[in-house]
Amino acid sequence: MTFDPAFTSSYLVAFVMGLFSSMHCIGMCGSIIGTLTLSLSPAIRNNKKRLLPFVFNYNFGRITSYTIAGALTGVIEVLLTMPLGEAHGHRVLQLISAAIMASAGLYIAGWFPRFAYIEKVGTHFWKLIEPYGRKLIPVKSHTQAYLFGMVWGWLPCGLVYAALALAATAGDVSKSALTMLAFGLGTLPAIMGVGIMTHILTRLSQMQRFKQAIGLFMIALALLATLPWLNPMAFTTHTATH
Repeated sequence: MTFDPAFTSSYLVAFVMGLFSSMHCIGMCGSIIGTLTLSLSPAIRNNKKRLLPFVFNYNFGRITSYTIAGALTGVIEVLLTMPLGEAHGHRVLQLISAAIMASAGLYIAGWFPRFAYIEKVGTHFWKLIEPYGRKLIPVKSHTQAYLFGMVWGWLPCGLVYAALALAATAGDVSKSALTMLAFGLGTLPAIMGVGIMTHILTRLSQMQRFKQAIGLFMIALALLATLPWLNPMAFTTHTATH
């Protein structure tokens, strides 16, 4: 069996990015979950067994949008690499992806606040779809929760864009989509934990040293993207020829 380092590492890196970047974004995403929870009837929001499916559907919709964005990024990747050739085009995207990931790491650590300006990239599209989200409030069904989550998934976020930059180097449309799926799954523990472990998660998200550690980890991932031959997972098996 031939080991595929690009496939495995992109999934794992995306999942870890989601896991740690969501701790930085807990304030914004937590407030959204809080607002959505308050829009539910008291009978639902005061009963955790009834509330959990709504929270799950919010997040399922959000991750669906991430996956769609990943597929679109894969299409863009194909179009961008065609003029340069697959090998050279992929390498250029690797370097661009690494630069964005490193910038995101510096931003999380608090050393590069201007990275937030990248969120303006998606502002125009967000203004187009945000009214559809407002029409779904108050949420009264699981389907409405899912659809609102899909709208929420397009909220401009620099760290989501950093994940999309990684998805652009995955190799093809399906891998780009699944890379963003992995990123979305990585965000679940923190976002689903809001309301259950709110105090602990909020304290972690406010600790400067914790944020700096996450930022440095993101920078390390960017270095591995720049120098993939240093990645301990990037090995290949050789079959003997006779």
